[in-house]
Amino acid sequence: MENVEKLGIIPARYASTRLPGKPLALIGGVPMIERVYRQAEKSELDKILVATDDERIADCVKNFGGNVIMTNPDLQSGTDRCRAAMRESGINAKLVVNIQGDEPMIDPDQINAVLRLLRGHAVNIATLISPALSREEIENENRVKVVTDRNGKALYFSRLPIPFSKDREYQISKYNIHLGIYGFNARTLIELGELSSGELEQCESLEQLRWLENGYTIYTATTDERADSVDTPQDLENIEKKYFL
Repeated sequence: MENVEKLGIIPARYASTRLPGKPLALIGGVPMIERVYRQAEKSELDKILVATDDERIADCVKNFGGNVIMTNPDLQSGTDRCRAAMRESGINAKLVVNIQGDEPMIDPDQINAVLRLLRGHAVNIATLISPALSREEIENENRVKVVTDRNGKALYFSRLPIPFSKDREYQISKYNIHLGIYGFNARTLIELGELSSGELEQCESLEQLRWLENGYTIYTATTDERADSVDTPQDLENIEKKYFL
């Protein structure tokens, strides 16, 4: 068994409704999964592991010298895939960061921010939030909003604008958007796998509500950085133009 303190896991599925084979999409001539991996290598993580359900992705990672493990294609979420990867790899980690596989230019400092949260307090789950940029973003159901207490502890996540404004006059500065990166105490990551889906999660289709509903605490750190994510062919084109043309 290999012992590491800080393990980064990048879940990478081949299937995608809008962009099949997304992890293998070329960005500046380099597969997206390699771009994510290389950015993660610049962080304070001790080891990085790609967790995938497809041999094509696994072969790609092996070809560029990365670490990869195959996981069950039926797993429902990136968190489930991270948990399976940690167990099946035999790696004994203290802290685990779930890194989005569709953010090829992720800032390593965002990963470090999650690690600081996990190391600096008795924090079992950590994530990042970012100030909302516009009313349109606040009203966009694909942008998850979060409210926190004064210490950064998440109170609730929703696809709808929270806090609710009765007059619909949203003060943009009062709203925060949840970013997809998560950090876990490894023991907590294992525990979360024992939880059943709750009513709040089913209403909002947000797995983090399962954790809150079961009494787990999620701490947040605020960042102004937003990693460009890839969901569609247009997103790929936009990133090419922004960084490589």
